[in-house]
Amino acid sequence: MRRLPVKNMNQETKDRLVRCIREVLPSTTKTCIWIIKITVAVSFAMMLLKYFDILPWISDAVSPVFRIFGLPGAAALAYVSGYFVNVYSAIAVMATLELDWRALTILCTMIMCSHSMVLETAVLKKTGASGVRMVIVRTLSAIILGIVLNQILPGASDLSVAAAGGGEKLPFWTTLWEWFLSALKLVVMMICIIYALNILQRLLREFGVMERIAKVFRPLMAVFGLPSETVFLWIVANIIGLGYGAAAMLDELDRGEVKPRDVLLLDTHICISHSNLEDLLLLTACGAVWWILLLSRWAMSIVLVWEQRLEFYITKK
Repeated sequence: MRRLPVKNMNQETKDRLVRCIREVLPSTTKTCIWIIKITVAVSFAMMLLKYFDILPWISDAVSPVFRIFGLPGAAALAYVSGYFVNVYSAIAVMATLELDWRALTILCTMIMCSHSMVLETAVLKKTGASGVRMVIVRTLSAIILGIVLNQILPGASDLSVAAAGGGEKLPFWTTLWEWFLSALKLVVMMICIIYALNILQRLLREFGVMERIAKVFRPLMAVFGLPSETVFLWIVANIIGLGYGAAAMLDELDRGEVKPRDVLLLDTHICISHSNLEDLLLLTACGAVWWILLLSRWAMSIVLVWEQRLEFYITKK
């Protein structure tokens, strides 16, 4: 068999690289715009809720419930902020509290189950999952894990913790300008990550790397009840998260690389267990116990996936 000259091989590789990038740009751009619209809208709405003291009011309304999780009422604001915005917002509130390792671990586990609810539900719904089901599953999972951890973790949390003073409120236009700068920074970061990730995903498939990755993670996927075809999307969701990984997930679906049934199984898993790199490290730095954050959500996601499989079996889907 005659081997191609090195020069021709290099040119062929470049052509494949260029073709992959060209193919991925239109769909990535469309998804990127969709994600940014949702992110900016939610961020703006939360800025208004905070400025006009509506978010603290919501927090105060749900704070009595938090005693069943062994958490002080002041922790409710951190959870509500994470629920509607993201983990960073929750961390900002937690920084004003003096919570012990036990309370932090319970609170952070609940936040990781159900953070960024609006954006991530939109992503999961676009991949074929039921938006209502995802909200219910994520919220109930956070509640269940909060109750369970409160029962099994040693000791008891200090329920007398209070939030630090919020300081003088800034003028509205100052607040609006700060929000704009923050949102602009986030949008630029999202654009860079989404494009880079989607191009990487296409190149990994083009050059056969995905098949090798699937072999390494196949045993773990079997435990989770997930098909091996979903391994790349599982990795994306765990390292980057649902927001940044949305373009890669939608591209896989559009190209028919993953069956709709398999995506539903994956959605059931990653709706509870994702962002297990950056967010996990950030919350661990706050004082939570990382292996409890990880293993508790893995356990919950395993139960949910196998329950979903049972539904498929019963309905013959």
